[in-house]
Parts: sequence; structure tokens; C-alpha cells
Amino acid sequence: MSEGKSRVIVRFDKVSFEFGVNKLILDEVSFSIRKNTKLTLMGQNGAGKSTIFGLIAGTHVAESGIINIVNGVSIAWSHQFIPRDQLDLTVRDFFERSLSSSEERAGGEVKKIYDIDPRIDDVLEIVNLKGHEKIHDRVIKTFSGGQQARLLLASALIQNPDLLLLDEPTNNLDKAGIAHLTEFLVNYKKTVLVISHDAEFLNAFTEGVLYLDVYTKKIEQYVGNYFNVVKEISARVEKENMKNAQLEKQIQAKKDQANVFAHKGGRLRLVARRMREMAEDLEEEIVDVRKEDKAIRAFTIPAQPDILGELLHISSFTTAKNGKIVKHKANISLKKNMHLLLQGPNGIGKTTLLERLASGHAEGSSASLGIDKKVKEGIRIGYYRQDFSTLNFEDTVYQSLSVAMQEGGERLDEERMRSVAASFLITSEFIRTKIGSLSEGQKGLVAFARLVLIKPGLLILDEPTNHINFRHLPVIAEALNKYTGAMILVSHVPEFVKQIRIDEVLDLEK
Repeated sequence: MSEGKSRVIVRFDKVSFEFGVNKLILDEVSFSIRKNTKLTLMGQNGAGKSTIFGLIAGTHVAESGIINIVNGVSIAWSHQFIPRDQLDLTVRDFFERSLSSSEERAGGEVKKIYDIDPRIDDVLEIVNLKGHEKIHDRVIKTFSGGQQARLLLASALIQNPDLLLLDEPTNNLDKAGIAHLTEFLVNYKKTVLVISHDAEFLNAFTEGVLYLDVYTKKIEQYVGNYFNVVKEISARVEKENMKNAQLEKQIQAKKDQANVFAHKGGRLRLVARRMREMAEDLEEEIVDVRKEDKAIRAFTIPAQPDILGELLHISSFTTAKNGKIVKHKANISLKKNMHLLLQGPNGIGKTTLLERLASGHAEGSSASLGIDKKVKEGIRIGYYRQDFSTLNFEDTVYQSLSVAMQEGGERLDEERMRSVAASFLITSEFIRTKIGSLSEGQKGLVAFARLVLIKPGLLILDEPTNHINFRHLPVIAEALNKYTGAMILVSHVPEFVKQIRIDEVLDLEK
């Protein structure tokens, strides 16, 4: 190991953390991070990966154990999304907030940094956000999801940290954005810890994996690239299963012998007792096999019944390119069982178009909405937004699913609702939890459960793979493939799209 990577800069020693009352997230977790290494933090949705980031960054406090971070190590955290209270900031204000330390913020005010514009220009060049010289005074919420993802990364990089924490950095990024980020991380000379479900992206730069087991609530630490580690974990599980099978066979043989000798009486009873003791010794050798992350159960999104004819017609729409709004004529007609894929680079207007399609049944004019469209009267729209803003974060999961069931025309049936919830790993443990307290991955699963209950005639999906555990994605793809209503999909994940029947493609760039 080189001198540059020999020094441990972060060490967790038997760290435990609870969320709320009696909800254990981490149980005596121990691991270390060495200087200038690039690690992946893996684990099921809701396991506590972002909690680990919070403990490292100092926004959470452990219940017990020791977190040792070497003096002087600077840390920057690129979150999964820009907080809602920062969406009305300008780009300049957003970066000033990132650069201001907590000590510099008094009463919510941020210290003015006078040389910030050149620094913003430099960091936006790194994240390949074009036209940066024009956007210092632009408001954050006017950027697309992919552009906001680049701004998040840039807000961490501008701090020039010793330890860079990246939480789902590929979410909302197009192919070019992911390639640019991958190249940057391969060449990055400092320490990186990444949470991501994108296997190809992780394998390009990962040197080791911290696996947070949702069952044991402990960290397992592995060395090697991402694919090698996954292979090693699978091999270990197979080996442990084989060993346990052999032990169980031997245990049963000893017990059978003990039963035979016990009935013969005399000194053979001593032999029987010895056989039972040997069986007990073998039982102690059985190891706890690491459980695999659960995948959600196969599900169906029922289409609204009795829908006929044209459900949606688009006669024009607008896109944004090089800072200019361009209007396009169109003749797009969606009927039952038609799947439309919407393509185009970050910032061209895909999410804006979806928002306007989902805005209801009124015909929109190009002047007011930038789109002429008509949704058939009476058609229920199921809209999966990439930022989950269709969810009320103050509702509990129970309340959110109850409302969805009523939107779908059903009377409240708690048994059915809980059955649907359970298929998305929404257990009784958190069905009374507020939506806003869930992890981003759990919010995504709640959003899918709502679609099942709403039974939409028109399904609109904006980046439905974001935040979702990779084990769930084939199940979700299969459900979308079989959906019999009209569907519009935006996704930058080709492997996911390949699994879904697509009848028509609209490329906004072309």
C-alpha cells in the first residue's frame, strides 16, 4: 500500500444509532476509511446509508461508540437533492451557502464571498454545466433535475474537501453526465465515499465496499472493485450455505444414532448422551449466513377500466436549447396499451413537458403552458415525479395510501392496502411514519404502491429508477412492460428501458 493510502482518516468503533424511539439503525458498527481511497457504501433502501453520511458529516450524533475523524480533514456532502428551502436561491447564493461554514451562518444569514464568481465558473466547468457564465443569477428551481444534480456535485467540489461524500450522484444525469462524472472520479486524487445503485458507474472507480446489512445493522468491509466484491459476497454466501447443509446432515445423523442407542438401555444410554452432545457442538458451528437484500414482490399496476379511444393528444410542445425556447409542432396520439419513451439530454425540457401533460384535462395554449395537449375527460393520471413532490411529506404512509385508494375509486380496505404496502417492503414498522421521514428509496416504493392503488389510465414516469435498490428494478420493469394503459416514460438507464415494451419514441433533441 502506498504512503498516500496508508493513513486512516475516518474510523467508526462500535457506533450505534437509533432513529426515533427504539428504531435501531446501526448496531455497534465498525469500519475505517483510508486516505485517497474510493469506496462504495451499499445497502438496502432504508438501511441507513445516508445516516452513515450524516454521522461522518456531523449532522447526526451517535448513541454510543466512537467516531474518530483525523484533525483537519475537511468533508463535503453532495446530497441526493437540493433542499426545498434552497430552490428559490440564485446559483451564486447557493454556492455561497455551500462555502459558508456553520460558524459563519448567524440567524440563517450567509457570509458574503466576494471572489466567488470565478470559483463558480471553474467548478461548473468540472461538472460540465454549459453556459455557466450566464447563470450566476439564475434561480435554482429553473434548472432541470439533471442540471440540479450537477449543481449539487459542484457545491461539494467547490469546497475542495479531503473527503467527498456523494449520495446517489448519477440520479437524473443523462449518459453524457454520467460519463463526465465517472471520468472525474477516476482522476480525483482525494478520498471519496459513494452511495449509488448504478453498478457500471461504481465499478469504474471503486476500490472497496462498505456493506450495511439491514438485518444485522452492521457494516461488512471488502477490498476490490464493485463487481469483484459482489462476486465475493455471493461466493461466501454459497460456501456458508454448503457448510451449514453438511453440518445439518451430520447433526441429524448424530441425533438419529442417539435415538437408536437410547432405546437399547444400559451403557448405550451413555453413548446416546454423548451423541446428543456432539450434535449440540455441531449446531454451534452453524454460521449465520448473510441474508440477501429482499426484492419487492412482483406486482401489477392495474389500468383504469373501460378506457377507449384516444387518451392523450399533443399537437405542439416547447424545448429549451442553448438558452432559447423552441416551439415544435407534433401529432402524438396515445391510446390504451401504448408506451411512449421521451428522450433528450439534461435541461432540454423533459420534466417540464411531463409536468404540463400531468396538469389536467384542460387544453393548454402555447402562450400559457408551452404545449397544446388534450387529455380525455375522466382519465385518471398516475404521475411518478423524480422529486416525489406529488407526495405530501406531512402525511403518514397510511394516510398517503388511503388517499390513493380513494383516488382509484375504491372504498378504504385496510387489509388490501396493507397487502399492497407489504409487497413494496412497507412494513407495519413504518406505515405510520411520515413520508418526509423516509429515505428517498422508501419514498420511491411508496410512490409505486400508490400507482397500484390509483389504477391510472395514463401513467407518467419521470426517472423511476432514481434511489431504487438495483434488486427491485427488474420487478418494476416487468410491471411497466405489462401495463395496459397509456404510458409516458423518461429514463436515462438503458438497461432498464430495454426490459420495457416501447411503442413510440419522442426524442426532444431531434
